[in-house]
Amino acid sequence: MRPIWRGSIGFGLVSIPVKLYSAVQSSSLELDMLDSRDHARIRYERINENTRKEVPYEKIVKGYKLNDEYVVLEERDFEDAAPEKSKVIEIESFVNLSEVNPMFYETSYYTEPDTKNNKAYALLVEALKKSGKAGLARFVLRTAENLCIIHPLEHVLVVTKIRFAQELRNTDDLAIDDVNVSKKELDMGLALIKQYQEKFNISKFHDDYHEELLKIIKDKAKGKRPTIKKLKPRKTKNDDLYEQLMQSLNTKKGA
Repeated sequence: MRPIWRGSIGFGLVSIPVKLYSAVQSSSLELDMLDSRDHARIRYERINENTRKEVPYEKIVKGYKLNDEYVVLEERDFEDAAPEKSKVIEIESFVNLSEVNPMFYETSYYTEPDTKNNKAYALLVEALKKSGKAGLARFVLRTAENLCIIHPLEHVLVVTKIRFAQELRNTDDLAIDDVNVSKKELDMGLALIKQYQEKFNISKFHDDYHEELLKIIKDKAKGKRPTIKKLKPRKTKNDDLYEQLMQSLNTKKGA
């Protein structure tokens, strides 16, 4: 793996040199856009809207429209916006992971010490594991400031980007009715949750859709077309919520 970022984690007065590696990879198939008439690949060009000519990458700059005029930004402008954070993941506080709304999570990166036998790295891993806490920090990645959670995974520090509060929309515009739930319905719902509860094990789940899609692609390459069994929506026999919960509970017990 190639590191995507080099810098340090700031832990009080301790500085831990680290490298960041992407911890995630896509399981989806890479599909190309084709012209249906001759199956030629469709390519997207960077066109100057005035000259209608293609613009090379090295001539492309970023700009912000202000008062109908563009202000062009250079690389140093992004660095100057947060010079002290450009190469430092500065831990500002420690929090309980259970207090972080899952809606804030974005993507994760593995960290690796940028020096041999880094005791400070090992210390932070063990301290986080022992305390059950995670570091809340900010850093700059690809010219943008990011908020992140630093948490341990066995002997590795993981940096997980999270969204800022203003990036989540509020729920004020949703039409949610105030519906009363009876005690017996709530008790049955809790019983159903208890019946289905188990220890979290992500390895049980696989990306079946893309595996099946790849099978279809290979069959089509051989001139075959597989017969796919379509699942039919299951209709409930009773509209009563309590009865539906009771049937669900009995079905799970039977399984």
